[in-house]
Amino acid sequence: MRFLPVFLDLKAGPVVLIGAGELLRAKLRVLAAAGARLRVHAIDGNHDLGLGSEDLARIEIAAGDPLRADLSGVIAVVCAGAGDVGVAMSARAKAAGLPVNVMDDLEHSSFIFPAIVDRGDVVVAVGTGGTSPVVARRVREKIEALLPARIGELAEFIGTFRKSINERIAEFPLRRRFWERVIDGPIGAAVLAGRKSEADASLKAIADPTAFARADKPEGSVALVGAGPGDPDLLTIKALRALQDADIVFYDELVSPEILDRIRRDTTRVAVGRRVGKPGIGQDAINRRMIEAAQSGQRVVRLKGGDPFVFGRGGEEVEALRAAGVAYSIIPGITAGLGGAADFEVPLTYRHEATRITFLTAHKARDAENVDWSTLTDTKMTVVVYMGMTAAPAVRAGLFAAGRSPETPVGVFARVTRPDAQGAIGTLRDLPELVRRIHGGPAILIIGDVIRHAGSLRRQTPKQIISDLLDAAE
Repeated sequence: MRFLPVFLDLKAGPVVLIGAGELLRAKLRVLAAAGARLRVHAIDGNHDLGLGSEDLARIEIAAGDPLRADLSGVIAVVCAGAGDVGVAMSARAKAAGLPVNVMDDLEHSSFIFPAIVDRGDVVVAVGTGGTSPVVARRVREKIEALLPARIGELAEFIGTFRKSINERIAEFPLRRRFWERVIDGPIGAAVLAGRKSEADASLKAIADPTAFARADKPEGSVALVGAGPGDPDLLTIKALRALQDADIVFYDELVSPEILDRIRRDTTRVAVGRRVGKPGIGQDAINRRMIEAAQSGQRVVRLKGGDPFVFGRGGEEVEALRAAGVAYSIIPGITAGLGGAADFEVPLTYRHEATRITFLTAHKARDAENVDWSTLTDTKMTVVVYMGMTAAPAVRAGLFAAGRSPETPVGVFARVTRPDAQGAIGTLRDLPELVRRIHGGPAILIIGDVIRHAGSLRRQTPKQIISDLLDAAE
């Protein structure tokens, strides 16, 4: 994020607008609609601004050279269709410490105009860092379709009471629950339906705001949430809601930063995972901390990469929660095997060729040694190995010993669904070498004839994939 979204107080002073033609007038309409006081330099001499008398009352038509104009008291400078004057004005504004926007010129701008959803006191700004205003407008259209027409009135209504109610509720979490109950309940519904006087009377009738908040205080609970393999867009809607509602989130190392960004900003975050070869706090400690948080009345999320019940120790955590009498829910996620298969277009099953799938984990060499590989030699079985990079030589040795062909196609897929995802394919004989081509995990191994149908290695075409397999088989 290069540009931090901020909201400028347009009552603090005038905005200087410099430019010409329709570009000037378009920017003028945006600023006038926001209620800005404006000082306009029309450098083409055309002072027909096309605005009504009410807007014109807040506009000063400035004469003279804008590069010599007095900027005292000005809160921002905007240039639209100003050409070289805009570039020069940018330098002057920056020297004076004023925010400046030169339309379609990021180099000379210190702020940009977002696409705006305006619902009165509720304003949503959508930006793309100045790279694609069209994308920003499309996002704005989606948001406009979702927001109730009177959402701004609801914000204004809450603003009227917020200070007095907050003074009567000492604890911040209870304040949040009070307003959640107001917004989500009959009072908020009345405002959104246009019955503001009814909502006003109902809120004033709440004699004890703390008791009102506690009455709706949820029992402490834990949600085991699958974060998927890394792409935040693969989070389920239910998972996203859980992250937004949580008071505290215990998360693993495999959860991507982009997914952590979906957690509500004031939620407590606790890292409890570990990487290979590095110490962690241990499963018993994780269970204990989750239970303690839930028993204190908090809404807890245990956020895991992939799916909680696929090599995620979710079963152990559920047993601990049951034993402690803590309410819990399970929100599945896309496991890495499925995410990797989709990312690299590897069909895990294929009619008449692959009719079974086995998922297994081989975190260390001794894990691979404990696997009964004799059950995994069927050529119509696809084998998906989690956490198999370190144990790759042992995986290969186990399958060889059981009789699986050295020419069996294999794929190693790392950081699946993420922007830096990487894959390497070959045969079972070359498995350790394929792992060495991958620059860091986490990674999965997919073993079986389905690899021949892979459609994407990010940088490779299907012809190159087939060629690699043929070369490996020679």
